[in-house]
Amino acid sequence: MDSVLENSQLSDVYKKAIEPQIGELTGIRNNAQKAVYYGIAVFLLVILFISLVSSGVALAIIGLVVSVIGLIIIGVRGNKAWKLYHSRFKEQVVREVVKLVNPDWAYHPTDMIDSAVYYQSDIFRRQVDRYNGDDLVQGVLDKTDFECSELHTQYKQVTTDSKGRRQEQWVTIFRGLFFHADFNKEFIGRTYVSPDTAERLLGKFGRRFQKISGPAPLVVLENVEFEKAFVVHATDQIEARYILTPTIMEAMLRIKQLYKCEVHFSFIGSRVFCALGMNKALFEPKLFGPVIKLREVEDMYQLFKVNEVIIQELNLNTRIWTKA
Repeated sequence: MDSVLENSQLSDVYKKAIEPQIGELTGIRNNAQKAVYYGIAVFLLVILFISLVSSGVALAIIGLVVSVIGLIIIGVRGNKAWKLYHSRFKEQVVREVVKLVNPDWAYHPTDMIDSAVYYQSDIFRRQVDRYNGDDLVQGVLDKTDFECSELHTQYKQVTTDSKGRRQEQWVTIFRGLFFHADFNKEFIGRTYVSPDTAERLLGKFGRRFQKISGPAPLVVLENVEFEKAFVVHATDQIEARYILTPTIMEAMLRIKQLYKCEVHFSFIGSRVFCALGMNKALFEPKLFGPVIKLREVEDMYQLFKVNEVIIQELNLNTRIWTKA
């Protein structure tokens, strides 16, 4: 789609479908904001009250109990208001953006790609202790079925400090958009395309490290720019070269440049998997500031368009292979 036409359509959707909803959304969000303000006010009053009646322990305890009850009530009401605002934002803003990209795609704001698919991709091989996500989009583009959603996977790291105290920390494995689609070919082996951080940081030593650290034997390709950006490992060298044609390699480079993030691919079974690391929450409402600006709608549009971009760039609809 021409970028001028895209901008015109986005502006039109923003004015006709989203802008009229901003007043209602603002009113709902105000209830959540009030809970924050009331909570801060109660907290400050507690501090002031305790400082004034420090000599009367019983009175201070009563004041503290009353304040805690008040904070709980405020928190419950604020959480309810936020959940309502969050739900309405997804339906009245995010859904409209998905419809603009492709009205035939299904959008499920509270669902995510199944963890079995994430594990099948074998992109991130660390055991997951916490698996979260939302904004699932499912559809078919021409002949190719796909799914895409935001995912945030973490593992729990347990350490002991110098005094023997146990400490827990949640460490992010992946956070961003996760995509998979039909490749119309049953792969014999597994092919992995990952960001080339080792050689970029360590030079020739990084290349030696790649040979022993990957999920499969290293594959060296002839595209110099591709080799600078990505590292390839595959269980079947011949099949990997079949998959990673010059056209496909150029497409992967364009996807990386377009979204300006770390991009991982894997080709397993009959699917292509793609993980775009964003390291931030996507498609989420804000508690403060403007409810939604046109620029933010444009950003959402480009992120949801990743489904179309990957399918078209990787030429998945051409069907150069047929499944056995």
